[in-house]
Amino acid sequence: MDFTPLLDELEAHTQRSRELLRDGRLVLCLGNRALLSLLAQQARQSARVLAANTTAREASAAVASEKPDMLVISDVLEQGDGIETAIALKASHPELRVLLLINRQHRLHALRRAIAGDCDGLVLESSFGSGALLAALRVVSGGGIFVDKPLRREFRRGHEHAGPRQSLSERELQVLAMVAAGETNVEIGKMLFLSPDTVKTHLSNLLDKLPARDRTHAAVLGLRWGLIDWPEAEPCR
Repeated sequence: MDFTPLLDELEAHTQRSRELLRDGRLVLCLGNRALLSLLAQQARQSARVLAANTTAREASAAVASEKPDMLVISDVLEQGDGIETAIALKASHPELRVLLLINRQHRLHALRRAIAGDCDGLVLESSFGSGALLAALRVVSGGGIFVDKPLRREFRRGHEHAGPRQSLSERELQVLAMVAAGETNVEIGKMLFLSPDTVKTHLSNLLDKLPARDRTHAAVLGLRWGLIDWPEAEPCR
């Protein structure tokens, strides 16, 4: 693909990505060394890159020792399996935000495992520099869930006829959509003109109705069942 016509847009997306990652603590693990170098260089403009490596063992060691906020890892690594590593690290470090870059889209079984393993974001590696990756960084860094559009069919597969045990109100659906987009309770309250306590009440009610174990699980269920729309890439300004 010829990226020449997209260079200005790519630079704009890069600037906004830096803003989103400001003050974040990242571990990067990509099998593509050129992409790893570029991503590390960009991220270091605003975030703390605690480690940048190319193997599953190195990623696991870095997460255990550095306790980052986010892990950005690709499915294809120089050694080890990126998807299995992401699943294992998310299980052992539930607070870790995991953004998985997908190179081999055809690995459907592995992708389903990543989704079931609570990875917070799945984006095609080919989306690097595009609005999709920007949206993923925004959503995942804010605590939400993001799956690149071409992968969403797999996310919903087998759940088309499932749903909550009790219908959610319009306000609860609004709150749920904002949770999925990575908004905090304070931000939700400001946008909906609600007090923080009212937002907490809505969250408590929708967790019971779905049911869900926490706000992240609630967002996953809402997206998987089609109760709310996906956070989309924002237009470049």
